[in-house]
Amino acid sequence: MKKKIFVVMLSLVLAFSVSACKKKEPQPPVPKATEPMTQGPIMQGPISPEAQQTVLGQSMPVQGVEKQVVVPESVKGKWSAVKIIVEDKASKKTQEYTINLNSDFKIPNSNLKVYIGEFLPDFKMDGLALTSASNQPNNPAVGIRVLEGDTQIFPTIGKKWGWLFSKMPTVHPLNHERYNLILKEGIAKNG
Repeated sequence: MKKKIFVVMLSLVLAFSVSACKKKEPQPPVPKATEPMTQGPIMQGPISPEAQQTVLGQSMPVQGVEKQVVVPESVKGKWSAVKIIVEDKASKKTQEYTINLNSDFKIPNSNLKVYIGEFLPDFKMDGLALTSASNQPNNPAVGIRVLEGDTQIFPTIGKKWGWLFSKMPTVHPLNHERYNLILKEGIAKNG
C-alpha cells in the first residue's frame, strides 16, 4: 500500500513539474487608468484640422498646425511699439530699444535682424488662434522672428512667429549663444 501511495505521489509530482516547465506566453499588460475618462464630443465622419485640436473636450496642441494671430477690435490700432531689451551675454551689457510694431530692427554690431509683429497686451490661446483677452497689459506678449544672416533662428523653422512675454521672460526665449531678447513693455498710441 505504501508503494502505491508513493507511486501515485511521484506521478503527481512529475505531472506538475512537466506542466510547470512549459513555456508560458507573456500576457499583454493591462493598461492602467491614471485618471478617470472625461466625456468628450462624439464626432462622425472625417475630422477637420480644427476638430483635431479638441480631444476629449480639451484643447490639445497639434504639431505642424500654425496658429493664427487675431488682434481683436478692442486692441487693434491702440499700440504703436514695444520696448525690447537686448542683453549681450559676452559683455554683460543691456540696451533698451523702442521698435515700431510690424517693422524690423538690426541689432547693432551683429548680424541679427529682429522682425517685430503684433503686440497682444493680454495674450491668450483660443483654439487655433493667438489673441488678446482685453486691451489691459495683463499678459503682454509680442510676436517676433529673428534672422541670423539669411537664416531664421527664432522661432524654429516652419513657424512664423515666436513670442516674448514681459511677465514671463523665460517662457520660450530666444536661445542664442550671445544675445538675449526681453520684452519690457508695449507702447500705447497717444490719443
